[in-house]
Amino acid sequence: MIKARRFLVRGIVQGVGFRPFIARLAEAHELSGWVLNAHHGVEIHIEGRGKAIGAFARALRKQAPPAARIEAVESRDVAPHGLDAFRIRESERLERPTVGISPDLPVCSDCLREVLDPTARRFAYPYINCSNCGPRFSIVRALPYDRERTTMAPWPLCSACGAEYHDRRDRRFHAEPVACPHCGPHYRLVDSDTGQRGEDPAIVRTARLLRQGALVAIKGVGGYHLCCDATNRTAIAELRERKYRKSRPFAVMAKGLAIARTLVDLNKEAEDLLTSSARPIVLAPARVTLPDIAPNHRELGVMLPYAPVHHLLFAAGAPDVLVMTSANRASEPIAFEDADALARLDGIADAYLVGERPIARRVDDSVVRADAAGLTMLRRGRGYAPASVARLRASRPILAIGADLKNTITLVVDGDAVTSQHIGDLEHFAAFDAFRSTIQDLTTMYEVNWDDVVVVHDAHPHYASTMHAIELPGSAHLAVQHHRAHVASVLAERGALDTRVVGVAFDGTGYGDDETIWGGEFFVGSVVEGLSRVASLRPFALPGGDAAARYPVQAAAGLLVEAEDLPDLTAPPFSLTKRYSQARQLARSGLRTFTSTSAGRLFDSAAALLGFTHEIEYEGQAAAWLEQLAWLAAPCDPLPFELTDVHLDFGPALCAIIQGRLEGHDEPALARAFHEAIAVAVSRMTCRLCDAHRVDTVVLSGGTFQNALLVDRLRARFPRSMHVWTNLQVPPNDGGISLGQAAFGAVAQQ
Repeated sequence: MIKARRFLVRGIVQGVGFRPFIARLAEAHELSGWVLNAHHGVEIHIEGRGKAIGAFARALRKQAPPAARIEAVESRDVAPHGLDAFRIRESERLERPTVGISPDLPVCSDCLREVLDPTARRFAYPYINCSNCGPRFSIVRALPYDRERTTMAPWPLCSACGAEYHDRRDRRFHAEPVACPHCGPHYRLVDSDTGQRGEDPAIVRTARLLRQGALVAIKGVGGYHLCCDATNRTAIAELRERKYRKSRPFAVMAKGLAIARTLVDLNKEAEDLLTSSARPIVLAPARVTLPDIAPNHRELGVMLPYAPVHHLLFAAGAPDVLVMTSANRASEPIAFEDADALARLDGIADAYLVGERPIARRVDDSVVRADAAGLTMLRRGRGYAPASVARLRASRPILAIGADLKNTITLVVDGDAVTSQHIGDLEHFAAFDAFRSTIQDLTTMYEVNWDDVVVVHDAHPHYASTMHAIELPGSAHLAVQHHRAHVASVLAERGALDTRVVGVAFDGTGYGDDETIWGGEFFVGSVVEGLSRVASLRPFALPGGDAAARYPVQAAAGLLVEAEDLPDLTAPPFSLTKRYSQARQLARSGLRTFTSTSAGRLFDSAAALLGFTHEIEYEGQAAAWLEQLAWLAAPCDPLPFELTDVHLDFGPALCAIIQGRLEGHDEPALARAFHEAIAVAVSRMTCRLCDAHRVDTVVLSGGTFQNALLVDRLRARFPRSMHVWTNLQVPPNDGGISLGQAAFGAVAQQ
C-alpha cells in the first residue's frame, strides 16, 4: 500500500547539499515526491511503501551531509498524490524566513584534488566548489538560499556546469555557487597600476611577490587579508609600520597540517579544531620562535588553508608559512569590497590579488583555543557565524545589540538565537558603520517586522550602541546591565535560564547599577528570577576614568592610593612614568576620579608593577602580557589576598608584588603568584556563596576569563562536586554580551 509523509527539517539545512542528499536518499529507497527550500527549513514530501518511508526517516538524521546541523524534524502523514518520480522544486517564499544559514565551508578534499589536477576542467580555478564546500554566509543576499539570491547571480551557468547542477549523481547537484573558468568569476593581480587577468598568471605572480618579501592584499572568503612571508623579518617590520600595529600578534597560515605541527604544540582537541569545517585560527603553545610574529606571547595563532586560492598560492610556491592578518588600519573593520580595499590599503599593500565574486558581508576569521575549559571562543566569525547559538523561548523577535567593544549583535527569530560575526569596537566610525549595516543586514534577511521587535541594549547610557538602540523602532526597549549579560550568555548557551548559579563576571569596564564602573562582580540567582549582586572586588579609585584603561601605571595609582608607606615607584626597579605620580595626586584630590571594581584594571596594575609601564596598543594587552609572564614560572604559593563578607581585597597582593621586587624576586614568579592569589580568592568567595545560597553551579564569564592560566588554576581549586560553566558558543569577552542581552529579552516576554 502506498503511503505519504511530509517532513519539515529545521536547522542549518540550506546551502549544505541537503536537497541533493534528500533526492539521492529518496531514490535509494525507491520513493517519489519532492524537496524544496522553505522559509522555515527544508520541506520534504515522499510517497512509497511504509517500510521504505520508515527507513528513509531514520537515514535522514544519520546520513545527513557533514556541514548540515539538524535541530528538529517534524513529520506528519498526508494523502498520496500519485507522484512517479522525486524532484527538487523551486524554493517557497510564503512567510518570514527563519531557517539557519550555513557558515562558509572550506574547500573539500574532492574539489582540492580536482583543482590541483592538470587534466581537470577546473584545474587552478580558485572559485571551485560543490555541494559539500564553498562560500555560504559570505555570499547570501536573501533567503531561501538559491543562486539568484547570492552574489553568484551575475554568472549564468555554462552548459557543462548546468549539466552537473541538474545531475543528482554529481556532487555539484544543486550546488548554488557552482562555476568554472568558462562561466564564473576570476582573479586578477593589481600591481603598480597594472592589472592581469587569469588565475595562473595572477596567482603564480602573487606567490613570487610573497617570496620576494612583498606585502600583498589577498581577497578571501569574508574579506581581504594582508599577507607576507612569516619568516621575513623585514617584511613583517614593514607590515607593522604600515599598519600601525607595533606589537599585537599576527596570525599565520601554514601550508598544511604537517607544517602547523612544527609551529605549535597541538593536542587532539586543538588539531580537531584546526582541521574542522570552521577552519578557525587556533591559539596553541609555540614550538618555534617566528621573528616578530607574536612578541612576548607563548602562543601562536595558526590556521590552515580553507579557500581554493590559498591552496593554489602554496602550490605556486608561496612560502610555507604566511602572515594572514585582517586587511585594515589599526582597529578599523576588515576591508571586503574591492574599491574600498584599494583605497584604504593604499600605502600598505604592494599589490592586490582581487577576486571578482562580490562578498555580501565582511566575516573575519574566527579565533579559538582548546584548553582546560574545553573550547574557548575568542572571536566568532567565519566558519561559525551565523549558526544558531541557543534556543530562547520568545513570542516576538529580539534584537540584542551588544556592547561597544568587540561588538556583535544577536537576533532571535522563532526561538533561534543567531549571533552575528565579530564587528569590532564602535568608537571607530568605520566599525560603527559596520554595526549599523549588520543590524540592517540580519533584520532584512530575516524580514523582521520592526513593530514586533524587542530591542535590548547595554545599561550604559552613553554607549554608542545604547544611543543607537534608543533610536531604533520596536515594540519595546530593554536595558540590561553589562555583567549580568555576561553571566546570562553562558546560561543561554546551556539552555538553563532558570538554573540558579553563582555567577562571576570579571572584565575591564561595565556600567553598574550604582552608576560606578563595575568589572569584578559576583551574582547569585538565575536569568528568570534575576541575578543579585552579592560581592565584588573592593571598590577603588580610578583617576582619569577611561584613560586609566590605556595607561596601566595610571590604574595602579588608583588601586594603590590607600596603601601606606609605599616606596618611590618612579625609581628602579619599578620606574613608573610621571603619569603615575600625576594620577596619584588626582586620585587623592578626588578630581576626575571614579569608583571602580574592575578586574581588568587590577590586572593592569599588577602588570605595571612588574614592568609594563607604557601605553597599551590594544584592549587587554597589559593583562595578556602579565599572563605570558606568569607562564614562564613554575607553580608557586599565592600572594596574600583578604576576603570580607562582600569584598575581595587586592591590596595585600599588590603590596606583596612591590615588596617582592624590592627584594629582587623573579618577575615571572611574582606574576604566577598573583594569578594563584586571584584563583584562591575567587574560588573561596565562590564556594562561600554556593554554600550560603545552596547552589552547586558556577558561571565564569567576562574578558578576564580569556586568561587560560587563571581558568586552569580556578578549575583546580573548585571542588569536584561543583559544576563550572564557561562560554562555548560565544566569546567570554564582550563578543558574548549580545547573547546574554537576548536571554533577558526572552525572559521579559514570558
